Amino acid sequence: MRRAIKAFQFVEWQRPGQLRDVPVPEPGPGEVLVKVGGAGACHSDLHLLEAPAGSTSMTLPFTLGHENAGWVETLGPGATGFAPGDPVVVYGPWGCGLCMNCRQGMENYCQTPGKPSPGGLGGTDGGMAEFLLVPATRYLIPLGDLDPREAAPLTDAGLTSYHAVKRSAHLLGPGSTAVVIGAGGLGQMAIQMLKALNSATTVVAVDASPDKLKIATTMGADEALISGDDAVTRIKDITAGQGAELVLDLVGVHPTLSMAAAVSRVLGHLTIVGLGDAALPVNFHNPAQECSVAAPFWGTIPELIEVISLARAGKIKMLVEHFTLDDAAHAYELLHDGRIQGRAVITPND
Repeated sequence: MRRAIKAFQFVEWQRPGQLRDVPVPEPGPGEVLVKVGGAGACHSDLHLLEAPAGSTSMTLPFTLGHENAGWVETLGPGATGFAPGDPVVVYGPWGCGLCMNCRQGMENYCQTPGKPSPGGLGGTDGGMAEFLLVPATRYLIPLGDLDPREAAPLTDAGLTSYHAVKRSAHLLGPGSTAVVIGAGGLGQMAIQMLKALNSATTVVAVDASPDKLKIATTMGADEALISGDDAVTRIKDITAGQGAELVLDLVGVHPTLSMAAAVSRVLGHLTIVGLGDAALPVNFHNPAQECSVAAPFWGTIPELIEVISLARAGKIKMLVEHFTLDDAAHAYELLHDGRIQGRAVITPND
């Protein structure tokens, strides 16, 4: 009989997750079993848990956790390139591996619909359990001397922020301004990514929380502003009335999108990363003329390798709060209430 382990699972629509017994996965051909060191709790999990039944095609139950890092436990038949005990992070958007986008490492934009991804993004079991079954070694990135319990959020909070910043890097240089709306876990990473890729850019952090703005300053923000009309005025002053070359909205609700449009610049980029349910009004006058609006999703495998390199070089660091698997439900309560300063990470094997 297969040994049972604990897993924190999404069991019922619009209900909190539950700790349940599940069997240890067995890796098949080409698959890898990873012993989970850390699994990040993300705001997208809350959107999923709070969604009404039928809003997605996913079948319940499944184990939560799409930000995962740990150690290789067992390689399935034919799986190569790693050895048991190797520390790794797990790339989350699992694609088909065969379409044009996947072959370029952009499995986040896989052209084959319905591919599984861990922890609710495709209905496949995620990392909030002692072990995670990964379908292929191409999703594993060596961690080197980084601690998996600290590095897990780099696979989403880090990668998503990096991808959102990197696509606009050509706009940023001496004299440029980037505005980060929302200074939570994603925003904190975005600030660091902006400074790591172009230290000459003036980075302005905007949030409703003074505590989060203090953290944003320690992360490298040049200015920290409380959300509201005064923040818009100050950003216009900083940019001589022109607006910012890059505006990142890490929230995506009506007030933040309105602010993003108000401080956008002609020929700039307005990038929506947050999963709020608001829509951005777009017409001839709003946002600024020829300002590109995009909503990128996650990032690529090569970009995750670059993110890990930045972390190993000490150029970026995630602010992490650890929770045991037994405390996973409490971690989500704190996340829901806005009481997590950086990223909550569940540590199943502590």
